[in-house]
Amino acid sequence: MAVSPHFSLAAIFILFLFTTNPNYCQAYRKILSSDTNTEFIKTSCAATTYPDLCFASFSSYATEIQADPKILATKSLNLTLNTTLSASKNLTELCKTQGIKPTEAAPLHDCVEEISDSVDELTKSIPEMEEIEGKSFAFRMSDIQTWVSAALTDEDTCMDGFSETTIDGDVKASVRIVIEKVAQLTSISLAFINQYARTKK
Repeated sequence: MAVSPHFSLAAIFILFLFTTNPNYCQAYRKILSSDTNTEFIKTSCAATTYPDLCFASFSSYATEIQADPKILATKSLNLTLNTTLSASKNLTELCKTQGIKPTEAAPLHDCVEEISDSVDELTKSIPEMEEIEGKSFAFRMSDIQTWVSAALTDEDTCMDGFSETTIDGDVKASVRIVIEKVAQLTSISLAFINQYARTKK
């Protein structure tokens, strides 16, 4: 089959660009790498309970994560901790709101304590994840999984305190908005930690 001379000239031109200017090669490799990294995020998120939130939260970090399950797990812990700290601050402010009824104040204060415990558990997990190779991998991973699972339980307990129908709907809705995202990110983080743990078995 005859080859179009236009096709031949185009192929020669592209080959010339790539062989005479290495920057084109580097740019092409970056594009391929970026696609691979983003696909890794998408695949990892698909295995979580909240894939849409997961991809929206972590796709922008694809280049930094570089398809590395340890970096992904660590990044998720940091993002979850920052979100939990923000939630703790918002709940503390909500406790100070004028007009909060005693029936609402009690579960709010309990919720603040539960989220404070979550902050402590997530905070302990991050340095363990960063130094995961320093001692028994299985021992460290067991600690991390226990702490993050406990953080998720704390967040669920917070919401359980607002299940009473006597609590004002606006207060309940405000708490739910704050806590649901924290709980979902914690769940995603635990899924990534479990994924990473399986890579070493």
